[in-house]
Amino acid sequence: MLNGPIPPHVDPRKLADREATLEGQLELASLPRLCDPLSDTVGAVQAKFHFARDEQKTVVIRSELEVEVKMVCQRCLELVALPIRSECEYAVVRVGANTQSLPKGYDVLEVGEEPLELLGLVEEELLLALPIVPAHAPGDCQQPDGLDEPEPGEDEVSRSNPFSVLAQLKRDPNV
Repeated sequence: MLNGPIPPHVDPRKLADREATLEGQLELASLPRLCDPLSDTVGAVQAKFHFARDEQKTVVIRSELEVEVKMVCQRCLELVALPIRSECEYAVVRVGANTQSLPKGYDVLEVGEEPLELLGLVEEELLLALPIVPAHAPGDCQQPDGLDEPEPGEDEVSRSNPFSVLAQLKRDPNV
């Protein structure tokens, strides 16, 4: 197992032959596309990658990513800290290779002769794990000021229903 900073590029085939595990941290600020929807870019991604070969001698990457991100809650418009955890299994194949024979459960990762860009893979995986609508737990939100609707007072005149005429027509047998 290799601890320390996650390298930006790796050769997954060589690492799979050695059954290597890479474990380390990545600063959120080093992932610009991931930082775009976030309110705060302070923090680090805990990343772990295990490279191996399966029974069919296919190169397999198992990734585990954990990070806490801050986004704007879409209910109350306050900041919410969201724990994001993502686990994926990738089958590494050559570009254009037939993927029909791969076992179910693997995401296909096409890699040519050039090294795999590991930081791009981390960024894609975390972008897919972000919630579509970030929000606090249902009981934790505070409504923003100005959204409280006043209760009608006793001295207010009740408005007539514009559809009450239709109800009268429906009851009238001559119509």
